[in-house]
Amino acid sequence: MPLRRQHVCRRLSIPRGSSTHAPFLDHQFRSIYINPGSPPTVRQQMDWIPHRIRGHPIGALLIMNLEAVRVRVRTLLAVIGLTVAAATPSFAAEQASPANPRTDGPTAVARARVAADVLMNSYDPGKAWFPSSWWNSAVALQTIADYMQRTGDRRYLGQLDNTFEKDKGVFPPGVLSGDPLLGNFTSRAIDDSEWWGLTWLQAYDLTRNPKYLDMAVTIANYVNNYWDAGSCGGGVWWNAERTYKNAVTNGLWIRLTAELHNRIPGDQLWLGRSRTAWDWFQHSGMINASGLVNDGLTDACTNNGQNVWTYNQGLAIGAGLELWRATRDPAILASVRRLADAAIGPGALATDGVLTESCDAITQTCDDNGKQFKGIFMRYWTDLVDTTRDRRYAAFLSQQAENIWNNDRDAAGRLGTRWSGATDNDHPNVFDWRTQASALSALIGNVPIPPPLESLAATMSPAQPVIMPSASGATPVAIDLGISATGFIPLRALASIDAPAGWNVSPRAAQIPLQPHGNAIPVNGALALKVAVPSSATDGHHLVTANLMAAGLRFTTQADVLVAHKIDFDTGTVDENPWLFDPDGSQSNGVQNRFADGNAHFTYRLPFPADTTAANVTLTIDAEFLVQVSNDNQHWTTVLQETRRITDGSNKADRSIDLTPYLGPAANGARPIYVRVSDAFPDDGWGGRVYHVAATIVE
Repeated sequence: MPLRRQHVCRRLSIPRGSSTHAPFLDHQFRSIYINPGSPPTVRQQMDWIPHRIRGHPIGALLIMNLEAVRVRVRTLLAVIGLTVAAATPSFAAEQASPANPRTDGPTAVARARVAADVLMNSYDPGKAWFPSSWWNSAVALQTIADYMQRTGDRRYLGQLDNTFEKDKGVFPPGVLSGDPLLGNFTSRAIDDSEWWGLTWLQAYDLTRNPKYLDMAVTIANYVNNYWDAGSCGGGVWWNAERTYKNAVTNGLWIRLTAELHNRIPGDQLWLGRSRTAWDWFQHSGMINASGLVNDGLTDACTNNGQNVWTYNQGLAIGAGLELWRATRDPAILASVRRLADAAIGPGALATDGVLTESCDAITQTCDDNGKQFKGIFMRYWTDLVDTTRDRRYAAFLSQQAENIWNNDRDAAGRLGTRWSGATDNDHPNVFDWRTQASALSALIGNVPIPPPLESLAATMSPAQPVIMPSASGATPVAIDLGISATGFIPLRALASIDAPAGWNVSPRAAQIPLQPHGNAIPVNGALALKVAVPSSATDGHHLVTANLMAAGLRFTTQADVLVAHKIDFDTGTVDENPWLFDPDGSQSNGVQNRFADGNAHFTYRLPFPADTTAANVTLTIDAEFLVQVSNDNQHWTTVLQETRRITDGSNKADRSIDLTPYLGPAANGARPIYVRVSDAFPDDGWGGRVYHVAATIVE
């Protein structure tokens, strides 16, 4: 049933017949948006609630009173559970997953928080973007804004504003984009400009700061110059050279103009443009007979039959939804449903129920653009679920989130490009900030509206440690268990730790007190773990698992400990990940291809056994490399440097480095060496590239 605007001002409304108890607070809140005449999205309706409740004395008191009994009971149960856990080390192992695979609300929030934090670790505060991709950075920031709006977490508002203030100027080509940036986030790439317009509208929804809305209007005015009714009867050109009309640019245009209308009181200008663009798009021929959106039009203004990318389908759905909110035209919503049904129909965009890009095939690798397409689809699919409340659409969304979390996530919380988790030695499942932002959109969509007032999450650090056991004696490894929580009631989180047979871990069980103060800034706690790896440990991956519970909340996290007696791996593979101590701004474009240019670098940590007397590492490397080593990750010595400007790979070779002089004293069972690769000529964009890493050790 469509939501109805009942009052002009915002207020907390309780439906008739509702009893004011905790389940109502968890599931039945509804709010009224302040913009008269502009029907809001459900996302817009709900985004203020956590702050409103937290900031209003009556609202806060109401919540505290309603939650008190339930939370006290949960706390009592947690204390009882701690007693049982302390007496029964196998407690955690006996806690089976619930029979219902659908994620509960607090867990959905916790999963999204873990993934969002991993994404923001790649944000460069200096350049105020995500390295090496301009439009992708806009989408990643929009995704973080989605996360904040959906969950109530507001920690990353500063990064949004940092990007706005630092990157709104004019930039020459190669600084932030391959194209020159013309100011106000515009460039010759019209679709790139539109992505930034939508990002600033999302920032406006979060903050109500008019500067973001004004910027979106500026960008939209720029884009409007490229609407051309003289070619194909209408549509926005993809680029300033006016060479192509495609689905992404026009899907973005419809959504952008409709969003502007829904935020500007009394607007008719942007509404008219959105209606015109929607009508043109529906009859342009880009939507094929199966209801799927091909990439664009030929010069003769016919469907070019190019690939059906998930983001084009998602944008068409999202464009129609926003325009429907502006018009309430049932024909528009019917068209949206046809697009949605086509997307999940037989032989369309899902394989075995999992959203799949054509480049996700095990014989292919998605480029940096394709890595983010599915996330864009899920952003607007979430809008579809929120708007229609259709259980089929909700089930599909939930399935994506579950697949990602269970099959496409490593111990460090990184999310890959193939949501099925499929991988191959020649075409491995890729993990980077683009794939993280994409998969995060599905986790965000799985968070209920309104979000739960309490949540519990945890991570391990390091999440993927490498142990090279000494010939005799156990090798210690220190792992920090980090815990975060939201809510209004003090918690005592119970942590129960499991380790492989024969390994020792201390402590096995502990309580961690937490004092959350709402959900805008999750509270953090920590537990230092000491793990002893026996010398008899076999090579391979071993899991250390932490099971947490507090006041009825549960969360599980793991550290994936790699035991290895040799170092020998290709870059750009899953085998590289445990050794990659600090990827910084480096990139990997497939197997045997990790490179760092400009001011970026990447660092490997080689944890040689404590009884190592000599060590040597061989790098297969080319281009303009600078290689440095250190035994403390602070004081560096240059051991290799290309003195010529080489941009064609002609200097590719195996280069050996004697690491023996740099071995430090043994500590915590290891004599680690850090190997850092960076750019010898950071001004020209051709940094060092490493293909393979191997090492020999004498004990």
